[in-house]
Amino acid sequence: MRVLMVCLGNICRSPLAEGILRAKANKKGWAIEVDSAGTGGWHAGETPDRRSQKIASEHGIDISNQKARKFKRQDFDEFDLILAMDTENMKDLLLLAPNEKARNKVKLILNYLNPNKNQNVPDPYYGQMADFEKVYNLLDQALEQFILATPKA
Repeated sequence: MRVLMVCLGNICRSPLAEGILRAKANKKGWAIEVDSAGTGGWHAGETPDRRSQKIASEHGIDISNQKARKFKRQDFDEFDLILAMDTENMKDLLLLAPNEKARNKVKLILNYLNPNKNQNVPDPYYGQMADFEKVYNLLDQALEQFILATPKA
């Protein structure tokens, strides 16, 4: 299974989600590939925000080697599941989707935690460390539910 995490700039939320899911899958021995991207390309080539790296590190996850990239249309072909961090990025992804099969791959990540509520993972970029911790905890809980709901990869 190949999973892509998507937020706006690919430096705060989606790198955390990528790191969390990779760590959970490794712990369970799952053969799963995880990547992340942003709908915007402003930070392409940059490492995750230092605050995301710090929060991940505090939870035993190293995301320092990740590099931001912009979502591309061929991602629809390369990934089985595309998890959006919020409804705006989900809308942007759905507009790029070339067909129904591609649209069906796009899901809102927090719907694994709170089904059909269509809640957003808040963007912590302009916030404090506590905001990054909150985002980490939301993603950790949602991805734990994802693991429970997904047949072993």
